[in-house]
Amino acid sequence: MAKYVDGFVLVVPKDKRAAYKKMAKEGAEIWKKFGAVDYKECRADDMTPQNITFTFPKMAKAKEDEEVWFSYIVFKSKAERKTINKKVMAYMEKKYADSKDMSMPFDMKRMSYGGFTVEVE
Repeated sequence: MAKYVDGFVLVVPKDKRAAYKKMAKEGAEIWKKFGAVDYKECRADDMTPQNITFTFPKMAKAKEDEEVWFSYIVFKSKAERKTINKKVMAYMEKKYADSKDMSMPFDMKRMSYGGFTVEVE
């Protein structure tokens, strides 16, 4: 089965881990509710691999008080991803319509994102 993945790399201040995990759990529920096949939020744990010099923390320019998260959402196809993401965004806009400034537990300007076609499974 062809699949499509949205991938994210971001830095979260260590003192905001709980807030980020709360937000991520809500995100997982919402994306799955609208049809995502899988949703994962992964906190960097082993960032000292042998013979590798360009690690995720270095790439993300993480500071000592920050941790790197790698996250991904799996869809059945790119077309389904487009449909599901549209529904999720509409749901979020409606849910947070009264919130003038939704506070994020990380710096959105330092988040990396991309859509990926699954080539090997």
